Amino acid sequence: MKAFVAGATGQTGRLIVQELRRRNIPVRALLRNIKKTKTTWPDGVELVEADLLNYKSLSTALGDSTIILCASGARPNFNPTGPYKVDYEGTKNLVDMAKVGGIKHFVLVSSLCVSQLFHPLNLFWLVLLWKKQAEKYIQKSGLNYTIIRPGGLKDKDNTGNIVMQSADTLFEGTISRQKVADICVEAMFDESAKNKVLEIVSNCNTPRKELSELFANVI
Repeated sequence: MKAFVAGATGQTGRLIVQELRRRNIPVRALLRNIKKTKTTWPDGVELVEADLLNYKSLSTALGDSTIILCASGARPNFNPTGPYKVDYEGTKNLVDMAKVGGIKHFVLVSSLCVSQLFHPLNLFWLVLLWKKQAEKYIQKSGLNYTIIRPGGLKDKDNTGNIVMQSADTLFEGTISRQKVADICVEAMFDESAKNKVLEIVSNCNTPRKELSELFANVI
């Protein structure tokens, strides 16, 4: 097993890389510019330079990877095409390359409320709409997938337990990036997480359950 992580320099992506290496899983981390990165990477991380928006550059980036974890996303700015390019076109290119490369499982970090067109986050150049389109593309690709829709992302981990439900049933809440990273990596190993959309938040009043049980309970 070797994991390919897109969005590896993002806050959630870095935690995914760290969690993979904690489990001794080899990692290929995708960077747009290796020379400009200031991230300190764990041992066992192979850095590859490519652009999600350039399909040809991905042809050698995947290498011998067997699983893809995609945590890329457009950052807020004044470019109205950002979410379309990064959240949709970039993910689409990665899915197409995954099919060619024989990837066994594609894990995508999306967002809660992607089905709500009039959600305030869509004021950021329809970011949720384009995330939803990327989800649809993966679901039609024929790849094994897990789509993870976290609530508002928090940098600091908290003591709340994970709430996990099926698509379009959670509409508010937050969760730490570390918990998202843990779920992404655990989904790679659990058959009951495959070909599902998992909406996740955390809640201090929710009883703790193992991830395997949470995965299995989502239809």
